[in-house]
Amino acid sequence: MKRFATAALLLTASISPAFAETIEVEMLNKNDAGDRMVFSQELIRAEVGDVIRFVPTDKAHNAQSVKNALPAGQEPFRGKMNQAVEYVVTETGLTAVICAPHQSMGMVALVVVGDDLSNAEQILDARIPGKGGKKIADLVEEARSTIAAETVEPTGNS
Repeated sequence: MKRFATAALLLTASISPAFAETIEVEMLNKNDAGDRMVFSQELIRAEVGDVIRFVPTDKAHNAQSVKNALPAGQEPFRGKMNQAVEYVVTETGLTAVICAPHQSMGMVALVVVGDDLSNAEQILDARIPGKGGKKIADLVEEARSTIAAETVEPTGNS
């Protein structure tokens, strides 16, 4: 019986990471649309267990969470300049991400985990200067709209 329990535990542990996704987000000086100082994805949809890898495609960037702008229980992260950093998602909710030297220029992203927007006001109250604060507000609104659209029941004639 002990062997069966151990085997079942090992099987479960080996299957769980298979469903996790690694989402790669590049840190760019300029994207294809001509926007400057941006993350390749600004509204990042993820699930608990996913890993978001921020990659410095161009130099002079980092990625980090914003103090008090992440879900309760989620560990903050801070990548070093010009180095990739991985963010392991452990909680549902919203996380604001910035490039510290370029946040005022609008180099921000919003991680949306599940359909949990319960900490949206906390994100909106975060101290993100310049264009970054406006862009975070726009991304929160986009997340709200997207999730609302996904939860609307389709109408049809049955």
